[in-house]
Amino acid sequence: MGSKSHSFGPQSQIEMGALDERSVLQFDDENLSSPSVRSIDRTTDSLDAFHPKAVSSSQSNFTCMGNPVLRSLKIVIFSNKLNILMPFGPLAILIHYLTGNHGWVFFLSLVGITPLAERLGFATEQLAFFTGPTVGGLLNATFGNATELIISIYALKNGMMRIVQQSLLGSILSNMLLVLGCAFFSGGVVFFKKEQVFNKTAATVNSGLLLMSVMGILFPAALHATHTEAHDGKSELALSRFSSCVMLIAYGAYLVFQLFSHKRLYEGEAGDDDDDEVPEISKLECIIWLAILTAWISVLSEYLVDAIEGASVAWKMPIAFISVILLPIVGNAAEHASAIIFAMKDKLDISLGVAIGSSTQIAMFAIPFCVIVGWIMGRPMDLNFQVFETATLFITVLVVAFLLQDGTSNYFKGLMLILCYFIVAASFYVHVDPSSIEDKKPSKA
Repeated sequence: MGSKSHSFGPQSQIEMGALDERSVLQFDDENLSSPSVRSIDRTTDSLDAFHPKAVSSSQSNFTCMGNPVLRSLKIVIFSNKLNILMPFGPLAILIHYLTGNHGWVFFLSLVGITPLAERLGFATEQLAFFTGPTVGGLLNATFGNATELIISIYALKNGMMRIVQQSLLGSILSNMLLVLGCAFFSGGVVFFKKEQVFNKTAATVNSGLLLMSVMGILFPAALHATHTEAHDGKSELALSRFSSCVMLIAYGAYLVFQLFSHKRLYEGEAGDDDDDEVPEISKLECIIWLAILTAWISVLSEYLVDAIEGASVAWKMPIAFISVILLPIVGNAAEHASAIIFAMKDKLDISLGVAIGSSTQIAMFAIPFCVIVGWIMGRPMDLNFQVFETATLFITVLVVAFLLQDGTSNYFKGLMLILCYFIVAASFYVHVDPSSIEDKKPSKA
């Protein structure tokens, strides 16, 4: 009995020990995913965060985020290769005071404004992330035309009404023929085997507004050319001011149409952008950069306008060609780049909104706005763009409206628009403006 008990005892203990071990292992397997274990794991992970390596990593991230000024400067100034042209602006001012060479001052100012106009467009696009797509598109068009407006106001201040008229006309021609043409051509080459489509209804509305602007510009020119003014020298100016007020009212109604009553027509083109894109700078940074860039463009624009006449003489180039062709190419640099990029991504509604929307804003807002500002300044700024310029605008609007009517685009349509712009540029190169700058300057008496 005793031996049996003795022999049974150790064996039972061994068996019970093995059983207990299997039970523990089974218990552990069944409870690894229990809430209590997961909470312990989370506690362990949180304690690991206090490890020296984790702390040093957090401190490094904090250091990077702790310099918002340097980060903003890096994004806005040092991230774009085009900004290598920025030093040309201060160099233009230096040349102005050292040598007074108008040709070089004009050239350097023109080159120096180019990256500023592009960065102005970038800051506006960043601000659009915080304002919504529709309002953002309007802001993009507005600040995209800020360069032309600033140059126009300085020219208006100096009594150079013809430069104001021709530079704004050139912006419309550049956007409708060159910018839109390059967008259609680039998109057509990338998507060679298909026709790209866009919102035909929105394009038709913009075409109608552009034709209305042609009407407002055509009648003062016709009144002047036919010598049928009721009051010689006064009727043309009075009609221009009245038409400008009407055009501004029409543009205000268009904003209500676009932003409120028929917002659905424009939501599609605004919503085509990538959903995963996030702003690179904050809302406050956007506003600050818009103010800085606008102020610097204003400074360079003053030197640019003052040097136009001297550059025309030095280069033996008509002022009309400089105003209609060279100035708008610089002012439209941001629109040109963004329209091509969006077309190559098959987002043609956005490209069309940039090119045609910008032209519409210049025709229906910027031009009549300058007439009203000239009225306040006591400058005889009118809508008589002369017969040659008015005819060019009329034909351009007709050609573009005809190509947009079916709501499709391809590389050949883009090529046609580009070639039309070459014809316009050559025409203004051989065109002698009948009204010199001095003819339009108000008398000092």
